Amino acid sequence: MRSLAPKMMSVALCLTVAAGCAKAEPVKPAATAGTAAPSSTPAPAAKDEKVELTFYYPIAVGGPLTANIEKMALAFNKENPNITVKPVYTGSYADTAVKTQAGVQAKTPPDLAVLQSTELFSLLDMNAIIPLDEFIAQEGGDKYLSDFYPAFMANSQTGGKVYSIPFQRSTIVLYYNKDKFKAAGLDPNKGPQTWDEMKDYAKKLTKDGTWGLEIPVSGFAYWMLQTFALQNGKNLMTEDGKKVMFNTPENIEGLKYWTDLAKKEKVIPEGVTEWGTVPSDFLEGKTAMMYHTTGNLTNVKKNAKFDFGVSFLPKNKSFGSPTGGGNFYIFKDIDKKKQEAAWKFVKFMTETERAAQWSIDTGYVAVKKSAYETETMKKYAADFPAALVARDQLQYAAAELSTHNNGKVMKALSDQVQAVLAGSTSPEDALKKAQEEADKALAPFNK
Repeated sequence: MRSLAPKMMSVALCLTVAAGCAKAEPVKPAATAGTAAPSSTPAPAAKDEKVELTFYYPIAVGGPLTANIEKMALAFNKENPNITVKPVYTGSYADTAVKTQAGVQAKTPPDLAVLQSTELFSLLDMNAIIPLDEFIAQEGGDKYLSDFYPAFMANSQTGGKVYSIPFQRSTIVLYYNKDKFKAAGLDPNKGPQTWDEMKDYAKKLTKDGTWGLEIPVSGFAYWMLQTFALQNGKNLMTEDGKKVMFNTPENIEGLKYWTDLAKKEKVIPEGVTEWGTVPSDFLEGKTAMMYHTTGNLTNVKKNAKFDFGVSFLPKNKSFGSPTGGGNFYIFKDIDKKKQEAAWKFVKFMTETERAAQWSIDTGYVAVKKSAYETETMKKYAADFPAALVARDQLQYAAAELSTHNNGKVMKALSDQVQAVLAGSTSPEDALKKAQEEADKALAPFNK
């Protein structure tokens, strides 16, 4: 999560790294043609060559995650003295995408980056990244991949190839203030299970200057609407990223439910609620419940002055949440040795024990099943069961909205959702317009 800058982007494309990548240290040149190299001084082996990697990463949640990343990179460098990874904090996901796009266009991409998992098609459209199947095969192929949760891999592959590895991944969960639940006569050990229950709970909790519920809008309006779409039965796009299904009766019903919570029931703030404001309001007791990424879990745990709970998002036809967060990508226009070194770093960062500790330190879901079998995670979860909620919700999770021309498609939907919540249009008209704009943006990919 972030310290309160929006996580995704309503900006054009989403990529992630800054311009300019460091060059590897020069290797002593081999003897020129016709001159035999002295047998006593063989050319240095590849393993002795020094490789320097520029690594771009964003932060989209609260907490000092920069220190975590720096510490992990230092540990890798210590274990791999011939590789130096230089982490570069590049701001929000949107900022990182813009810097990456600029680097790719200038032919100076980063060596590797953490970008939103939804940037897959945009990066492919720019011919910016390499498939990772060759590296994955060296690790055991399907056996290696099978340890990653399928819901996280859904945004990582297309056309039979894998292009990214999950890292800081999340789902949206419901956080609730147990003290306020008790005061309202609600069971503090269980969040609302259905849309109707959530409406009823929010009504009872809205009092004394406290909102019953807050749902962030800025930056991630499309992501929050996706929760209601999935809970009503279907996702928003096809797997090939070429079509979207915005203007459906189910999505209209979901957006109307969300809007009615503000305008009719008066249990959530009207208008556009800021992504970063919602966790602050929750921690300050200004809202009793909130929809937010599990990536904020550790931040809430460390800063809440009250007992809180975490539960699945309430269901309508079914439970459901889109996944979220960032994956590792390795870039195409870099030296092969750098690509190999970058893969080594990706493996290191997602190793089982490290994935478990990263989840504990941040609140993100550990991307590997085996991470939850470690003694470290078992002990943590026994003391803090909320750490397992997002993991358990993965069985109902689906790929986050990701298409070709992703920036325009996301913006088409997010702008219209915000317009509905601001009161300037209806759910029906908004989703009709969003569908038309998205279809136009995707037309070149459907010829």
